[in-house]
Amino acid sequence: MLGDSIYTSYPFHGTTCPMADNNVDRMLNRTWRPALSVTGAEGMPALENAGNVLRPYTALKLSLRLPPTVDADEATAQMKQTLEANPPYGANVEFRSDQAASGWNAPAVALWLHASLEKASQAAYRRSVLYMGEGGTIPFMAMLGKAFPEAQFMITGVLGPNSNAHGPNEFLHIPFARKLTSCVAQVIVDHHQR
Repeated sequence: MLGDSIYTSYPFHGTTCPMADNNVDRMLNRTWRPALSVTGAEGMPALENAGNVLRPYTALKLSLRLPPTVDADEATAQMKQTLEANPPYGANVEFRSDQAASGWNAPAVALWLHASLEKASQAAYRRSVLYMGEGGTIPFMAMLGKAFPEAQFMITGVLGPNSNAHGPNEFLHIPFARKLTSCVAQVIVDHHQR
């Protein structure tokens, strides 16, 4: 259903392309596969001041996105062990974690909830309901899922079309938000009537 929008919605620079050549692997990379990113660096001079000199230290901030079923504390311990175990040339490597958050794997959608979502989606959008996993972590959901393992969740938001969530120019598409609000209301009514 998403087609190439899985990757075409991102502003790739020049000839840069996704790390997979098909949409199935692109979706798996985004949701279920781990990904390590360097999100910050310290101790490296700016380009205009860089030269062939020894630096006293280099510090990197790493972000490791985990599959939702992997325990973050165990992954953090393994990452520390791996990075400190055998540094090249006897370098002094120290790993310090500032936070770890486990992901959340949603339970199977109950039949009543699927029927309610389908009814709401058809009424508001004239289309069948769609489900999508998302990479990244919302620690609150992992906490709720652990506290209420049998609960059903409807996690949604206005992320399209023509909306710009979590961007510098954040805004919502009001007609789409109204339709989504009516879907949420329908699910609440159906849950109450159960």
